[in-house]
Amino acid sequence: MNTGTANQHAGKNAGKIVKVQQIGSPMRRDHTQRETLVGLKLNKIGRVAELVDTPATRGMIAKVAHLVRVVE
Repeated sequence: MNTGTANQHAGKNAGKIVKVQQIGSPMRRDHTQRETLVGLKLNKIGRVAELVDTPATRGMIAKVAHLVRVVE
């Protein structure tokens, strides 16, 4: 059985989590920013989402950086 290698790969991705909190409202903003917040699992001020830290997620956070803050 190769359960050791499967656990190693799962452990490599398991530690890459980013916590994001919404601190701003998407009102009076471009609708794509609202859609990006929904894609980040955020849609209310104060809500916190734990997301896998990937380049795509980082790009989405950068797009709405004025509306969110990274907790961890």
